[in-house]
Amino acid sequence: MKKRKLLSTGRLLNRWQSLFLSILCILLALGTLFMLDISLVESAATFDDPYYLFKQHLVGLAIAAIFFTIGILVKPKVWLRLGPYAYLFGLVLLLLVFIPGIGLDLNGAKRWFALGSFRLQPVEFFKGALIMFLSGWLYKHKQIVPFLFALITPATLLLLQPDMGSLLIVLGIAVILYFLAGGKLSTLATLGGALIPILLILIITSPYRMQRLTSYINPDSDPLGASFHIRQITLALGRGGMWGKGLGNSNQKYAYIPESTTDSIFAIVAEEVGFTGSVTICLLFLTLFYSGYRIIQTSDAPNSERLLALGMLSWIMLQTTLNLAAVAGLVPLTGIPLPFFSYGRSSQVMTLFACAIIIRTGRSFKS
Repeated sequence: MKKRKLLSTGRLLNRWQSLFLSILCILLALGTLFMLDISLVESAATFDDPYYLFKQHLVGLAIAAIFFTIGILVKPKVWLRLGPYAYLFGLVLLLLVFIPGIGLDLNGAKRWFALGSFRLQPVEFFKGALIMFLSGWLYKHKQIVPFLFALITPATLLLLQPDMGSLLIVLGIAVILYFLAGGKLSTLATLGGALIPILLILIITSPYRMQRLTSYINPDSDPLGASFHIRQITLALGRGGMWGKGLGNSNQKYAYIPESTTDSIFAIVAEEVGFTGSVTICLLFLTLFYSGYRIIQTSDAPNSERLLALGMLSWIMLQTTLNLAAVAGLVPLTGIPLPFFSYGRSSQVMTLFACAIIIRTGRSFKS
């Protein structure tokens, strides 16, 4: 029967799955190419090996490929069943960064812990675990109090790290899932109204966050201090012009832009490929998002599994949008990596795992 079905459709993947996978491969190829180009200077200066970060990036891709394969092979309902356990395990991982000898304190932030020679950022795992848990829970329950209670602990831990960018992504994912599961708009409006003043208080009471907000509002306020990062990003975008300076010809990658291989990588990409190339990459992302949505929309999978896939797609969309908006100067810098481009093995692994779940939800992979 299965053989006859495959013969009748003529292919294993439907057209939306095929398009999604094709665009994903193109973005991964572009991300790898630019990582090789942009990481040379930072790798040589920091590790005395111009290819160190690129080699680590390839290691991350290899590990991500394993998780992608697992995500393709395992039925989505399994992840829904594992959701509560993954959520609790994710909280444990978030706690580990505060334990001396395990957690790493880098630039005043406790967002990583070491596992042998590997650095892991547990919030990336927690994002996926939260989606797995909420997708299964919200399908059956819509109570706002337990929903908020599930967010209080991770939100507190992320504030203590501190990691405001990841906190915004986590809250954004949760709110989107609540809405998609059938939650009341009036409840979401009330929740949003309560969160805005809380976020403002958190920004005002933190000198670091207030400094970022001030530099965003007035980039000329401290050009050699707090505003240095955003000013250098603006210079990179301006130098790119319409067609760019050409691959490998960026000036800003020579230690002018902080975090050039992570959350600011698109600024250097834009300098090298210009406005035309930048728009093309953005269109690739939009095509990926639309094809992912169409995979889920045309799927005959159960609603709970479709909610899981929508959560994963929303995660990638939110992270991409927030990163590009920060680089374009539309929002303050948040430290969020750009999917498929930025260096970071934890993000690589979980992003590809999310993509696998989206593809697996397609109608050719019935549960």
